[in-house]
Formats: sequence, C-alpha cells, structure tokens
Amino acid sequence: MPSLKIRKIGNSLGVILPAEIIERLNLKENDQLHLVEEKDRLYLSQYDPEFAEWAEAYRNTKKKYKNSLRELSR
Repeated sequence: MPSLKIRKIGNSLGVILPAEIIERLNLKENDQLHLVEEKDRLYLSQYDPEFAEWAEAYRNTKKKYKNSLRELSR
C-alpha cells in the first residue's frame, strides 16, 4: 500500500488517492467516502455505518410488520 502525503488543497488539507486504487474501487468524482477512526488509525471506506444501521432497522421492521405493511400498501 502506498503512503499518502498530506497536501494543501485550497484552504484545506487533503490526500490524493492513486489512480490504480480509484480504478480498482470504481470511485467517481463526488462519491462519498467515510472516515473511520480507530485508536491510532484512520480508514477511508465506501461503507456508511449510519446507513447500514438504518438499513438493518428497516429490515427488522419489515420482518416484524410484514403483514401490516402489506395491508397498508393496498
């Protein structure tokens, strides 16, 4: 894994992702990445923990109230 240098970008600081990583992960301009901080490490991820939590809650609700939701959709 290549090391990344923190650079000044406008009034901010940022890192430039290598082209091979962008291609391998099929990243596009304006895609969102999520920064996860664990102890002394930072991770960039396409995984959104808040959305995953919402999706799990939806799946649980959908199972529990399947019949009620079916009736409401009529």
